[in-house]
Amino acid sequence: MPLELLRTPPPKERADAARNRAAVLEAAARLFAEQGVEAVSMDQVAAAAGVGKGTLFRRFGDKSGLAAALLDARERVLQEAILHGPPPLGPGAAADERLAAFVDAYFDYLLEYLDLIRMSETAAPGARYRIGAYRFWHRHMAILLAATPDPEHTAHAVLAALSAEHVSALLPELGEKRIRAGLLRLARSVTKTT
Repeated sequence: MPLELLRTPPPKERADAARNRAAVLEAAARLFAEQGVEAVSMDQVAAAAGVGKGTLFRRFGDKSGLAAALLDARERVLQEAILHGPPPLGPGAAADERLAAFVDAYFDYLLEYLDLIRMSETAAPGARYRIGAYRFWHRHMAILLAATPDPEHTAHAVLAALSAEHVSALLPELGEKRIRAGLLRLARSVTKTT
């Protein structure tokens, strides 16, 4: 399946619904940045956005749904760079270089939005694997790992090392620099397997 088909299209909605959605996402992003994701309630987001709680819950379900909506635009930027950006993240570089560039870029994205990503990935058992972006990342990696014995499994294994829960647990002990170096070693090692 081509990667383009795995991208989630932007929602089609009425003008008033689009305004409400934008107001909610702006309010949530601001509150999360100021107070931290865990400290902010859905009631606070609704009040800051000037919408009713019912509107917020019908649209996003819960805070993890709100986190996923906030991440959507950020994920599109990375997806666009993978599909159409300059090498090595975009097309035109060797598979091993592209894989390392993806791991590095995804780690940057992960660190920037760690609490939101963690919430969206752990909202329910297996939530991470049902997120459309995960399927996109996985397919991209499996394509790059086509020369390995089991590209599908290897892609899942590398993505496991990039889970928000995993990175959150390791950051205090190992630090960003050491985790990044380990992830890049992992990416380079799996492309050398034949």
